[in-house]
Amino acid sequence: MSESTKFVETLTADNAALVLVDHQVGLYSGVRDIGLLELKHNVAALTRAARDLGLPIVTTTTAAESMWGPLIPELAEVLADGQPVIDRSTVNAWHDDRVRAAIEATGRKKLLFTGISLEVCAALPALAATAEGYDAYVLVDASGTFSAAKREAGLLRMQQAGVILTDYATAMVEVMADNAAPVAEAVYADLAMPFAVLVGQISNAYRK
Repeated sequence: MSESTKFVETLTADNAALVLVDHQVGLYSGVRDIGLLELKHNVAALTRAARDLGLPIVTTTTAAESMWGPLIPELAEVLADGQPVIDRSTVNAWHDDRVRAAIEATGRKKLLFTGISLEVCAALPALAATAEGYDAYVLVDASGTFSAAKREAGLLRMQQAGVILTDYATAMVEVMADNAAPVAEAVYADLAMPFAVLVGQISNAYRK
């Protein structure tokens, strides 16, 4: 995809995949740029919505047994169907052959990255993917880091390299595309937007 078209081609259920990088309890303990409850909510909501929309999901951790610990429970619960988690040693998830192979196996060219930390775990694989011709997105409110300066530096670096920055809910509703889609009610519920479902029910009642 050319640099001029990647910013205008929309995300769809057929061209996008979600990559979750290092959402681990040890790393979450250092997050300072977003509240932990909000971050956990956002990551779990994103993952539920991605599953309901049929997006492939690749999940990876770093040194889960020795350094940063397991996935946060909120995410592990959403992924409780036995989906594999690739544990690696490389700082950049893109440099792990298993992670790279799992991403390539999705067949998708638009990759949605989140990670702890934003400027390393989300940014570095997004930068590497961009350099290899993928359309890389980073969902900034489903990522976190250890200071405001780190967040600002990471965002600036990604913007300079052409990584697309957005928020998790916008990405998911862009994929959904149509509020009349059969999955719309589930997606809005996943995103903790029950008012959308309520308004729809009220509107339907008036039509009767």
